Amino acid sequence: MIKDVVITNLEKFHDNRGWLAEIFRNDQSEFRPAMGYVSQTLPGVVRGPHEHQEQSDFFVFLFGTFRLYLWDNREGSANYRQLETYEVGENNPAGVIIPPGVVHAYKCISENPGLVINLPNELYRGNNKADAVDEIRWEDDQSSPFVVE
Repeated sequence: MIKDVVITNLEKFHDNRGWLAEIFRNDQSEFRPAMGYVSQTLPGVVRGPHEHQEQSDFFVFLFGTFRLYLWDNREGSANYRQLETYEVGENNPAGVIIPPGVVHAYKCISENPGLVINLPNELYRGNNKADAVDEIRWEDDQSSPFVVE
């Protein structure tokens, strides 16, 4: 497993109203979110691959099914640029913390759109959206070594 990536299986607690899943507890992690957003991904659509230089992402996969792709792009790492994949979402709810330097992508592989919550530890474009975006968009590079199939 890629060093510093944290994958947590999320438990759904069911009752006669539906279910509840705890996605984050600050007494069980040193990670501190700075903001949160939710995105919908249509079936067959890929988001990424991209990486951050400073930001860590904390993705929560609960709705729909996704194939998550991870590559450690930190030179000198034990598994430098090796691909790891995980199936996460509806049948395998998971929270995934992805540190800077780890290239990541996900593809919606369910028949219906999927929803992903992200709780990154940095504000998008900084305070008042005044900074550059902290993102290396490998999906825009035709010679990228990071390919999603």
